[in-house]
Amino acid sequence: MKYFKIFIISVLLAVVCNAADAQKKYNYQTVDGDPLKARIYTLDNGLKVYLTVNKVEPRIQTYIAVRVGGKNDPHETTGLAHYLEHLMFKGTTSYGTTDYKREKPLLDSIEARYEVYRHTRDEAKRKAIYHKIDSLSYLASTIAVANEYDKLMAQIGSVGSNAYTSEDVTCYIEDIPSNEVDNWAKIQSDRFKDLVIRGFHTELEAVYEEYNIYLTRDFDKIFEQTNKILFPNHPYGMQTVIGTQDHLKNPSITNIKNHFKYWYVPNNVAICMSGDFDFDEVMATIDKYFGDWKPNPQLKYLDIPAVKPLTAPVYKDVYGREADMVTVSWPFPGSSSKEADYLNLIEKLLTNGTAGLFDLNLNQQQKVLQAEAYNNSMSDYSVLYTIAVPKEGQTLEQARDLLVAEVKKIAEGDFSEELLKAVINNLRLSKMKALEKNSSRASMFVSAFVDGVDWKYRVEEIDRLSKITKADLVAFAKRTLTDGYACIYKHKGDDPNEKKIEKPAISPIEMNRNKCSDFVKNVAETKVEKIEPKFIDFKKDLIVSDFKNGNKLFYKQNSDNSRFKLSYIVEHGSKNDRELSVASDLMNYAGTSKLSAEQIQRKLYELACEISVTVSPKRTTVVISGLSENMKPAMELCEKWLAEANVSKEVYADFVANTIESRRVSKLDQRSNFSHLQTWGMFGDKNSMTNILSQKELESADPKTLLAQLGKLKDYKQTVLYYGPLSMTEVAKMVDKLHKTAKQPKPAEVDNDFVKQEVAKTEVFIAPYEAKNIYMQMYSNDGQKYNTAIVPEIELFNNYFGQDMSCVVFQELREARGLAYSASARYVNGAGKDKTNSFYTYIITQNDKMKDCVSVFKDIIENMPKSETSFAMAKEALLKRLATVRTSREWVLNSYFNAQDMGHDHDIDADVYNKVQDMTLDDLVDFQKENVKGRTYRYLILGDSKELDMDFLKSLGEVHEVSTETIFGY
Repeated sequence: MKYFKIFIISVLLAVVCNAADAQKKYNYQTVDGDPLKARIYTLDNGLKVYLTVNKVEPRIQTYIAVRVGGKNDPHETTGLAHYLEHLMFKGTTSYGTTDYKREKPLLDSIEARYEVYRHTRDEAKRKAIYHKIDSLSYLASTIAVANEYDKLMAQIGSVGSNAYTSEDVTCYIEDIPSNEVDNWAKIQSDRFKDLVIRGFHTELEAVYEEYNIYLTRDFDKIFEQTNKILFPNHPYGMQTVIGTQDHLKNPSITNIKNHFKYWYVPNNVAICMSGDFDFDEVMATIDKYFGDWKPNPQLKYLDIPAVKPLTAPVYKDVYGREADMVTVSWPFPGSSSKEADYLNLIEKLLTNGTAGLFDLNLNQQQKVLQAEAYNNSMSDYSVLYTIAVPKEGQTLEQARDLLVAEVKKIAEGDFSEELLKAVINNLRLSKMKALEKNSSRASMFVSAFVDGVDWKYRVEEIDRLSKITKADLVAFAKRTLTDGYACIYKHKGDDPNEKKIEKPAISPIEMNRNKCSDFVKNVAETKVEKIEPKFIDFKKDLIVSDFKNGNKLFYKQNSDNSRFKLSYIVEHGSKNDRELSVASDLMNYAGTSKLSAEQIQRKLYELACEISVTVSPKRTTVVISGLSENMKPAMELCEKWLAEANVSKEVYADFVANTIESRRVSKLDQRSNFSHLQTWGMFGDKNSMTNILSQKELESADPKTLLAQLGKLKDYKQTVLYYGPLSMTEVAKMVDKLHKTAKQPKPAEVDNDFVKQEVAKTEVFIAPYEAKNIYMQMYSNDGQKYNTAIVPEIELFNNYFGQDMSCVVFQELREARGLAYSASARYVNGAGKDKTNSFYTYIITQNDKMKDCVSVFKDIIENMPKSETSFAMAKEALLKRLATVRTSREWVLNSYFNAQDMGHDHDIDADVYNKVQDMTLDDLVDFQKENVKGRTYRYLILGDSKELDMDFLKSLGEVHEVSTETIFGY
């Protein structure tokens, strides 16, 4: 009896406590006129929480931002903040391990040996130490459970799990279902309070691979040298986020732990959330899990050293594989300064994609191959970059002078008041678009926190900008845009600073994918209120009506804001009309009978509208978008432009010369080369990328004939898609009156697309590119055609096997062996009813790791690792994503259009959701055996054959070295 009374009292106390927690009120700040209606909270331990509700779908975008970045790295171990970002995915004492007490001595021993390793210079001794580290790491891995954080995120239905590190911030990203806030907070609080550094040496290899990618991107070299010139006594200029090769080869776990302990504290962190939730409930949950997090009262931010302004230009030469370019850059105060507003306006006056000084005076007049301005806004200082890629025969110095001349026009007041007003209007439109996305809304919070500004300051940004007069801007430009700039000449050539990082001997660590920590089990067993899926109802969620001359009109109303998007999807593309692609590019330089090309661009920008023409092999899409109040004049302008587009012979000659030069430049870019190799490898010599007019054809073509192809688009069958605030009746009348179509439109051509090639035998194709890494794809196509019935199996297989960080491919290639920074594999259903399916793998890896990568891929494809635990998580992740993602706005129209293309009369996601619920691991294995196992592959490798194991490649199949000209078609 006494026990029963005690039990009842305990229960009542618990109820009272829970009620008290639920009723606890949290103080918060709001800002009048805030379109996000945000609330900003601060817990007693200093943790900032930024919240905004957006109920467009039952999901929440979350960012956890730590106000620390590359600038805070110790000088002897640069790259540390970025490396810690990687390690934050490795688990805690509660998850990522089956027995932390047994694991800890091994981890401590690894840490101690790394401290000896980093101070040892004798190579033989270093190899011996590393061998011991490798042995200890393997032993520790037998106790650990790899990828448990990724599995946890998959388990709760998170998508887009990621993180990034910049100079000023390290930020962790998850997009979660709205019913998983408690589990998310539980996992994240444990992660940020109780990090355990494990899987260190394999993750270090992944960072090496990321560094190799960094070496191939020439603008990163420009960025580094610019900062060195502008900020010689500030960490921005003294070190980089990625770190040095020497520091990456000699890491310190001890330094990383100290960094985590000092900076990863609540009074240096903000939780930023946008989505479908209740303010009070979310705050109670955050307080519950993060409220006891201990702050660091000794936390001190870096003293920002004053930077001595330059009084004259400083020049620097850098080298790399990509095209020549020049940058001219000026330093400015940081993003929280008053000067930042002026810098934002200057950037848009120079480059806005339509009517900026660079857009009209350099790009449209074809004085350079490409020019743009970019504001690299950082917390302590910012940089205005101006960038030019020279034309053929043009020197870097000449391109530099053109940039400087346009920039000087700002200081001289040589721009119109109308342009300044248009910049403000377009910034309003950009913000309107940003407010539609949870990711953008939450990102605004991150920047406000990192920059240390009140949310009110961010809310009032457009109003402040609109009050800046032309006279104010000119005066500011005169003070700041002086001859004190950094100029970087980027030359094509070998970089003498590039050093190869030798592949260390690594024993593959254990994945233990069939094991599971108690923490993960508890999360899996936690019951949450189920969210029912809501798929598109094609009969209710949009209106489909017959349009004039047998065409169709798809309508979806925008009830959120005044933005519109009008699309004409024309059943005629470049497969049967190669001139059409050229015409769409040439249109940007064309005028009409009454308006010059420059006047058209100015008019569009003043209307806060855009017109684009996109040509694919099968179709051409004309899009008009912007502020709804200006839809009518934008439509009228578009009709005139398409019907009357014309250019002079001189403009066309420049266009041809620049097109040829752009093609040459494209052949210097690693990613462009691989994209062309992939397309060539899948489709053969005739494909969407090689289906272009030759140089001879371009030079002999008549520009009037080319542009006439745009006017002929009205002759083909088309579908009109409208999303915006106007009623269906209003839209139908306006389109009927303003948009011209043929009375008897031509139907879509039968042979209107390219066909993927089947792979009959194993072959290896190597396209040349000199770099420290290779890009590689294994491509297979057995001729099986699109099959609606196996869509659910494909979705689940990809979710289990190869599409993200919780999958088999990522675990085996990156986590277990450190062979790559990025690796994936996917089974792809045909892109149309009669298109063939394919299976491919993708990886970027160091040259000397190629053989290992191929061997692992072949093994896991043929002998797919089977795990009931991993399968259950992959299945649950897919179901939760399908249940909580909502297709809205203009995407409803696109989804319906694509469904028609595929022969579907309903949202196919509903079929996937219903079937996957009953699928088992055996079903997945059967799919793998029938559709993936035993395939024949075409190996597509972009790299330097002199650096590759050619004997190994010959053992795979016949090896062909294909030229750059072959894959590009010119």
